[in-house]
Amino acid sequence: MTYCVGMRLNKGLVFMSDTRTNAGVDDIAQVRKMRSWHVPGERVITLMSAGNLATTQAVVSLLDERTKAPEDRHPSILEAPSMFQIATIVGETLRQIVMRHNAEGPAAASPFRASLIIGGQIKGAEPRLFLIYPEGNFIEAGEDNPFFQIGETKYGRPIIVRSYDPAMSFEDAVKLLCVSFDSTIRANAGVDLPIDLKIHERDDYTTVRERRFERGDPYFDSVANGWAEALGIALAELPDFHF
Repeated sequence: MTYCVGMRLNKGLVFMSDTRTNAGVDDIAQVRKMRSWHVPGERVITLMSAGNLATTQAVVSLLDERTKAPEDRHPSILEAPSMFQIATIVGETLRQIVMRHNAEGPAAASPFRASLIIGGQIKGAEPRLFLIYPEGNFIEAGEDNPFFQIGETKYGRPIIVRSYDPAMSFEDAVKLLCVSFDSTIRANAGVDLPIDLKIHERDDYTTVRERRFERGDPYFDSVANGWAEALGIALAELPDFHF
């Protein structure tokens, strides 16, 4: 019941996540799945989550608590010297929480599993992006895997694979992700608006660029409708099939 994308560009990092957690007949709910930590002039970090809501909220709460009293609650992601170390801290926190719940629940661990995308930049280093698995291990985005998806990934992946360019502008990246999310929303009731957007521009530690697309947002609707119209035109212009 979610869809999140983290994308690595030459200009920086782009994050987008939906907010739906339940989509039953009489139980539709939403929760923000994107969380950021910002030390002006020094570092900016964003985390997105998919999976068991109790697990992901426990991870975020524990990470947040450590940042508020770092002298008593180590390790803090606001003190870690690198994004790799931050990913290690987050992965270990996730693993510990999943294992704690597993010990109390069914033998099958799947109800408590969660996946995370975390990225950001620390002054003096490159922007980095990581995908963290429920077991706590992780992989880093690079030239061969420049974006990560978690949650309901299959419907929105084809357009990103076809259109992604590391040199693209933030504006084009947002447009691309809006199409990816619209495709997913149309195909799966478990993903829906509002959608949260955050952009980390390379070497900018002071400006936090973020936006929420609510239902009926003029820009999101214009992209969704324009994409549907463009697809119809492109399909009509393809060569006709003949038996």
